[in-house]
Amino acid sequence: QDNDGQAAPRFWTIGDYEWVEAREENAERYSVYLPYIAEAYVLDDYLEEIKEDSELSEEALTELKKDDLDDPIEWIQKYIDEEADLIPERKVHIVRPDTMFLTKAEAKTHIKLNKHHYTSEAHTYAMTAWRAPKVERLLNILETFDWDSIKDSQYNLQGVVK
Repeated sequence: QDNDGQAAPRFWTIGDYEWVEAREENAERYSVYLPYIAEAYVLDDYLEEIKEDSELSEEALTELKKDDLDDPIEWIQKYIDEEADLIPERKVHIVRPDTMFLTKAEAKTHIKLNKHHYTSEAHTYAMTAWRAPKVERLLNILETFDWDSIKDSQYNLQGVVK
């Protein structure tokens, strides 16, 4: 099978991306935190969504719909939540916890069957069990074992008694 550039012993996990708070100079986007409801929203999405809000005053909507809204946080603090704050964020790669697969195919199948738990950018991610001699020995046994030799035994390949 593919080794994805990893030395043996290797296994696969799920790689994905998430947005994390960042320094201002590293920001790729901003979210707005609204303390009165204890929620944060992606700033651009929030501003687009709120333009549809009929509960806002005509003055607030007119000011919001200007193409040259100088400081969106000032507008939000004036019309929505005076305690609102902007959060600079950047996207980082993560290895999803509690994922480990012996084959890349199994990891791909897991993503397909559980896509609702991941972003659309989820992918297989090969890792090496570095300096783990017992793991290396176990994976070597599993990779070289003649599985056909146990086909006629009382167990099928899923370990269920026939």
